[in-house]
Amino acid sequence: MSRRLTETRLVVASHNPGKVREIGELIARFGLEAISAGDLGLCEPEETEPTFTGNALIKAHAAAKGANMPALADDSGLCVDALNGEPGVYSARWAGPAKDFRVAMQLVHDGLEKVHAKDAAAHFVCALALAWPDGHAEVFEGKVHGHLVWPPRGTLGFGYDPMFVPEGFQITFGEMPPAQKHAMSHRARAFAKFVEACLG
Repeated sequence: MSRRLTETRLVVASHNPGKVREIGELIARFGLEAISAGDLGLCEPEETEPTFTGNALIKAHAAAKGANMPALADDSGLCVDALNGEPGVYSARWAGPAKDFRVAMQLVHDGLEKVHAKDAAAHFVCALALAWPDGHAEVFEGKVHGHLVWPPRGTLGFGYDPMFVPEGFQITFGEMPPAQKHAMSHRARAFAKFVEACLG
């Protein structure tokens, strides 16, 4: 049985403002306050695992220990079928030191052109890890499938959102109002499992 979260404040183990904002919006309705690892001056640990779950756990444990309070970490990325699942766990790294996702999206597009991919099927994965200072952790995973478009469209969302159209939609995550994205994104699906297990 999953451990229940009884605290009212959580560290969001991320220095990505878009991710912190999105998680903060998701947890606010449960009376939880999100504090970013960046605001607490916590260092970003090196992500050395080959899986989303492994990297989410690294970040959650580091933040929980550093802040001495429960920490929620998300490791997520874009997996492109024709690129053998890349960029995958390296999704953020493809954006370079400046975290410029225009560069990352261009790399994805160039990769698809190089392999002459006619099918731009892709999916987002989110692994959400909740860790406590005593070392206990819970992990939840969510996915959303869709396809890629070029050029990117929309200024909402963050990361690869402007080039990803989820199944059943004609607009990208970059064109989608936040409330609509929150209802069906990979992060929302992982978050729903977290809510059911630890807050419900």
